[in-house]
Amino acid sequence: MRTLIVGAGATGGFFGTRLVRAGRDVSYLVHPPRADQLRHGLRVYGPGYDETVPVRALTVRELDGPYDLILLMVKAWSLEAALEDITPAVGPGTTVLPLLNGLTHLDTVNDRFGRATVLGGIVRVVCTVTPEGAVYQLKPKAGLIFGEQDGRTTDRASAVLRELQVPGYRVTMAEDVLAAMWHKWAFIAAGAAMTCLMRGSIGSILSTPGGKDFVLDVIDETERVARAAGYPPSAAAHAASLEMFTEEGSVFTSSLYRDVLAGHAHEGEHLLGQYVAVADRLAVDVPLTRLALMQLRVHDQNGSPSVHRPAIAVEG
Repeated sequence: MRTLIVGAGATGGFFGTRLVRAGRDVSYLVHPPRADQLRHGLRVYGPGYDETVPVRALTVRELDGPYDLILLMVKAWSLEAALEDITPAVGPGTTVLPLLNGLTHLDTVNDRFGRATVLGGIVRVVCTVTPEGAVYQLKPKAGLIFGEQDGRTTDRASAVLRELQVPGYRVTMAEDVLAAMWHKWAFIAAGAAMTCLMRGSIGSILSTPGGKDFVLDVIDETERVARAAGYPPSAAAHAASLEMFTEEGSVFTSSLYRDVLAGHAHEGEHLLGQYVAVADRLAVDVPLTRLALMQLRVHDQNGSPSVHRPAIAVEG
């Protein structure tokens, strides 16, 4: 199976190198500066490992025909451009698996290539890209969940499962991938709201009087939105949030907060803006998430680098 990974950032870099190490036929679609950076391989390191993996990096002009599987691993503001770039790589038998944060991007990809072409999915990994372009995995566990949008078990989903089953992370074919996407959106919205609003790590928040109550309140309000949308978090999903966000001394910060801190463009509108919009449509009060969004908007108005604010289009 020929696989094209769009983006060689933190998530694309981590999962793609695991596939390459297992002998899968993988190419990266990247911009020319990143392609030059990857000519001597992609360094990936984390708990217990440090390696440089030779990878095949292509630019748009170098795309060589249709691929069997395309993994979209870009930030929300790059999605429209990425869809345009991969159009020559999408053929009649191509499967497109977008692995962005949030949920509303799925409609955009469906509209472009047709729902029958597109799987739903999420990844769970805590990684960042260093200034030198390496991928640093901060926590040891990683996973990828995907499935057909209608919940069916199909031959093509089973083939994708076999292709993605490699050492280094856990892959699962979900019976209800939309529920998994909703649960992750609630999770990352909570983490983003906590760390952006308090401007610090989970450990720092918990060490402050009232910090744990604040954390639990954010988890509660983000989970209430998912519940109102018809996707109540499972006991396992709730336990995962508690494990991540109540760990004393944790250095965890959300990728959104790390982007803000570094002065980079960020996904605040895509993750928190759209979450608040959904909450409003469902008549769910989310004062803490709304306050975090307001803080980000004030930050952006006060001279941060340009950010992308996509139009909010959500289904009730």
